[in-house]
Amino acid sequence: MIDHIFLSVSDTDRSVHFYARALAPLGIVDRLDYDGRNGPPGHPDLKGFGAHGRMFLWLRHGPFDARSAHVGFVASSRHAVDDAYAAAMAAGAADNGAPGARPYYDPRYYAANVLDPDGYSLEFVYKPWQHADARTTGANDE
Repeated sequence: MIDHIFLSVSDTDRSVHFYARALAPLGIVDRLDYDGRNGPPGHPDLKGFGAHGRMFLWLRHGPFDARSAHVGFVASSRHAVDDAYAAAMAAGAADNGAPGARPYYDPRYYAANVLDPDGYSLEFVYKPWQHADARTTGANDE
C-alpha cells in the first residue's frame, strides 16, 4: 500500500490551484503546506493533499517529466468520476479519455483520464468490487 507520492511541478501555485479543484469531487480536500526548512538539509517545500487528515499527494517545485508518472485516484461512484473529470477540465486539464467504461480492464471498470498542467497522466477511477458496500450488498453504481 502506498503512503505518499511526490510530484515535481513547474509552477507550484498553478498546480495547487488545479489539484484543489480537480480532487475536491473525490473528497480529497485536506491541504497542508510543509516548509522544507523543518526537514533535513535540502528538503523541498511541499504542498500536500489528502483526506481525513492523511496527506498522500505532495507537490514540490522542480524539474519534471510528464512521462514519469501516472496517478490513479479512487472515486466512490461513477458520478464522482464524472464530477472529478469535469472539475479537472474546468481547472485547465487536457482530455486524455472521457468518462466511461474501460472494458479492456474489466467491464465494471469506470474511469476518466486527464493530463494536469504539466502533462502528468491522472485517472479518476471507480471499481465497484473494491468498495466494501458493493462487496457486501452486490451493489453496482450505475
